[in-house]
Amino acid sequence: MNKLRKITLALLGIAVLFMSGTIVSAAPFGSKSDVATAGKIWNRLAAVLMVGPDRINVRPFEGTEPHGAIQQVMASKIMINGRKRRVIVKANHLGEGISVATVYDNPNKFLKAYTIMFKMKKGYDPANKDWFWMKFDPKGALLKHPKGMPLAGKIAKGSEKGCIFCHKASGGEDLETLSEK
Repeated sequence: MNKLRKITLALLGIAVLFMSGTIVSAAPFGSKSDVATAGKIWNRLAAVLMVGPDRINVRPFEGTEPHGAIQQVMASKIMINGRKRRVIVKANHLGEGISVATVYDNPNKFLKAYTIMFKMKKGYDPANKDWFWMKFDPKGALLKHPKGMPLAGKIAKGSEKGCIFCHKASGGEDLETLSEK
């Protein structure tokens, strides 16, 4: 009887935690599936020279945090799994002596990361315009959140910081444009 009572109390405790919202579901980003999807996207972007050391060198401009002092942005459509989808690639540059001219002359010298938005099929994340977010180092390794989660998927969804929060707060019809504040 004592064992049955302990089990009942444990189940009751779990139910109370669940109903009160104390139990947090798995993070909305960084899963094995998210990492695999990000890898496919990176490989396709590299094939069309939107990322990597030999990428197309587009006009740099002065930027703001968290994307870097100087940025380069390309938008296009790429084929993934037999479907063309919109993609936005931002090359983020930082470092002492950096300027628009130094980045244009040597686009890899100050490159710190690529932040990428990829439009998934309708219904992926309707509240956030169905974007899949990711962040890579200059060599194509997926970067990680301070808690060790890979930065791919619905990054920090529901949080008051991160990709989704910042893009929603800054506006843009499709979360694409960040306005200067």
